[in-house]
Amino acid sequence: MPDSHDPRQNHLLAALPADEYARLAPHLELIPMPLGEVLYESGIQMRHVYFPTDSIVSLLYVMEDGASAEIAVVGNEGIVGVSLFMGGETTPSRALVQSAGHAYRLKGQLLKEEFDRAGGRRSGALHNLLLRYTQALLTQMAQTAVCNRHHSLDQQLCRWLLLSLDRLSTNELAMTQELIANMLGVRREGVTESAGNLQKTGLIEYRRGHITVLDRPGLEARACECYAVVKKEFDRLLPAAGDRTPVPASGFAAFVHDRP
Repeated sequence: MPDSHDPRQNHLLAALPADEYARLAPHLELIPMPLGEVLYESGIQMRHVYFPTDSIVSLLYVMEDGASAEIAVVGNEGIVGVSLFMGGETTPSRALVQSAGHAYRLKGQLLKEEFDRAGGRRSGALHNLLLRYTQALLTQMAQTAVCNRHHSLDQQLCRWLLLSLDRLSTNELAMTQELIANMLGVRREGVTESAGNLQKTGLIEYRRGHITVLDRPGLEARACECYAVVKKEFDRLLPAAGDRTPVPASGFAAFVHDRP
């Protein structure tokens, strides 16, 4: 594989102390993440977790009639497969690659062994990071449900674009309107209208399945408060991009006990 790939392009892996990272590194497998690839389906036993580096994965809830809606996105800030270390082997959601790239795959059993290496205040940095990430992910899921119920499609699209941009190193997304409609759980015509509104105001440019964000501050101003709530929680709980300062082993325990 190209030398440009590094597991520490994933922020969780980058934040691990050298000893914990060294235990996982030999078992991390670099894999391509093509657009539309399904990593796991609802109810299927999960055997691996994925640490995206330059790809984005959508977590979708799928109804009995096949209709679906996105409940969260995961990129280089996180991990796909939280059910494996939270005590379950399956999940009611589907994991679908929404932006192509790469990820590092790890056998679920290996992750669970590292997660369970110690508990309480003596728990390792990976254990603490994964718990913090899970809290942030739950916030994103809850805010997405609220947003889909109470905010306009224009606002939802702005939120979705901003969350995607936060997980990419470019201002361009390869994304069809049909795929966006499936993610948001709306009709394609609605996405066409909303994308047209954003394009008319000079916020984005859309052509042939590619969306280029031209005015990010304008996009943030037009979005509802849901994007800011989710971003604030991720910033509060997780290492910043490019920050490879290891998280102290007692970090999460201290965080819990210091909360009012």
